[in-house]
Amino acid sequence: MKQSTQTSVKTSDSMEWSLMPDHVSLFHREIVTAAEADGLNVRLSSVLWEKIGVGGAVLPHYHDVAEIIHITVGKVRLLCNGVWMSYQAGDTFHVPAGVVHSVVNDDTAPTEQISIFLPVTEETPSNRFFETIQVQAALEKTLESGGG
Repeated sequence: MKQSTQTSVKTSDSMEWSLMPDHVSLFHREIVTAAEADGLNVRLSSVLWEKIGVGGAVLPHYHDVAEIIHITVGKVRLLCNGVWMSYQAGDTFHVPAGVVHSVVNDDTAPTEQISIFLPVTEETPSNRFFETIQVQAALEKTLESGGG
């Protein structure tokens, strides 16, 4: 697999909202596709920006991947371990592979969330927090251009 060496940008204007089948008033924009993840040399199924219309729902289901759901706009109800509970923007759900879950709009306007789908494997290496290395020349140019 060939790893990309250039930063790419997807503007919100370039991504269309697509209706998700088999759910109620659920739309998505794919932020990262599996092919784009391959270009970044990371294990990832997809990252979706999802919008649930008023009265809409991600109906009960499960995946063969783990999912992280971060609510960015509005109030929702989550089917969490067999119990419906209320949550709001800023809350995050960690859903293991094979676990039934559902998200329902519980607001008077559309809700939005970011859903990250991560492959699950038998032999996953331990994770660690990432390292950041500043590049002095690029930092100086950023500061000169008013970017920091």
